[in-house]
Amino acid sequence: MTMRLNDMKPAAGARKARLRVGRGASAGQGKTCGRGVKGQRARKGGYHKVGFEGGQMPLQRRMPKVGFRSKIQPLHAEVRLDELAKVDGSVIDLDSLKKANVIPTFAAQAKVVLSGEIKKAVTLKGIHVTKGAREAIEKAGGTVGELPQKPAAEKLSAKPKK
Repeated sequence: MTMRLNDMKPAAGARKARLRVGRGASAGQGKTCGRGVKGQRARKGGYHKVGFEGGQMPLQRRMPKVGFRSKIQPLHAEVRLDELAKVDGSVIDLDSLKKANVIPTFAAQAKVVLSGEIKKAVTLKGIHVTKGAREAIEKAGGTVGELPQKPAAEKLSAKPKK
């Protein structure tokens, strides 16, 4: 048997008839039309925002705040000691870490942490290092260069001199 467009109809029970309220007690939704008696929800246009509890402190405000999402986290990258072996050359800086795909290209700072082990002697320049990682790098015969100093912010006086 083939199906024809004029024979198509929704499955039984898929289309529910619209509830006709206010049509008498026998209809099941007479008088108050299922809104109960008095109060804000019984009135025309008398509704409120989602989560409103009649003036009581709402649940989402009673719950404690949890967690923290750092705005600067995407700019900082962590490098393990064994990942330093992926970088070609003995001098490692931010650009060489990016070229070796050890850190993301948008990272503004990197920090070497004590995880894994390092076997080759490397020289780090312009990269932060934890105390344990510094000891491991120096033990392998490498050196850690100092970070460039940030420029000192000029102090602004409260009242400008005239």
